[in-house]
Amino acid sequence: MKKELLKVLSHEMITRSETRNILIGIANREYPDTQVAALLATLALRGTTVDELLGFRDGMMETGNRVTLNNPRYIDIVGTGGDCKNTFNISTASCFVVAGAGYKVAKHGNYSATSVSGASNVMENHGITFTADNEMLQRSIDQSGVAYLHARLFANAIKSVAGVRSQLAFPTVFNLLGPICNPATPPCQMLGVATLDQMRLYSQVYRKLQVDYVIVNSIDGYDEISLTGEFKVVTGKYERIFKPEDIGFKRVKASDIQGGDTPMQAKELFDAVLERTAPQGCQDVVVANAAFAIQALEQFQKPIGECVDIARASLMEGKALKALQTFVTINTPHQTCSGQ
Repeated sequence: MKKELLKVLSHEMITRSETRNILIGIANREYPDTQVAALLATLALRGTTVDELLGFRDGMMETGNRVTLNNPRYIDIVGTGGDCKNTFNISTASCFVVAGAGYKVAKHGNYSATSVSGASNVMENHGITFTADNEMLQRSIDQSGVAYLHARLFANAIKSVAGVRSQLAFPTVFNLLGPICNPATPPCQMLGVATLDQMRLYSQVYRKLQVDYVIVNSIDGYDEISLTGEFKVVTGKYERIFKPEDIGFKRVKASDIQGGDTPMQAKELFDAVLERTAPQGCQDVVVANAAFAIQALEQFQKPIGECVDIARASLMEGKALKALQTFVTINTPHQTCSGQ
């Protein structure tokens, strides 16, 4: 670690293999906490390069638990977090709209760090039992269209650095790793980012990982398509700024997509969206995000307007709700799913 620390302090870059080895050492608790904290702080000040981030990812994947899904094409829909907007669980709701349209989703998520309810919070409030059992995850994605991968069951290195991260009062490289460390390594990825700098970083990362990707950012700072104003979309095929009206939506107010004050309120709004009783703005935001995920799954062969129609039909015809109900039944085997 000392050699790499000196390189970072001298504003030199660490290679991908070096950061991989560092991450493996962190996972194996080979370094004192002071050295780990010094490295994370120095990288936070200097910024992390694409190869450094990929090296940390390599180490995370190598030291973590993996999942093998016997499906040819599936997507993860996730946000980086950190936008401090406290929206409801838009990405997670979009997963079930995509599944209701007949596609497959391997959702990687965790508890919230910056909002009332993260993906794991809303899952837990539906009574979901988190699992790392490959057979169970395969059954879930086959029958409901969605497998949920709770990050803490898979990323072993996170446990080793948890104490250091809790004592640092700023985000570190580990905050960047979640969106690229899905243990099922999906061939498609939809990522929402809070800044354009993150958009540039992840687009380079995804190109090197050779996945079909779509990265979105709302110009007013949301790490998803919020429909509160213009939003930027970057894919392996095109880069464009959209207005909500360009894809057939009205603009929504920021207050329309708030997640509530408690995890239970967020869960109730999540359910209301899929039950089609939520305010129209909430439903539209979920459809819009799902549409771009569908376009990535279709390898950008369908125009976005057609993908919006597919997503809207999934929600309006109750297929998204059915996907959720089936998912809950499978993942809470000793409970009866009703009203969800």
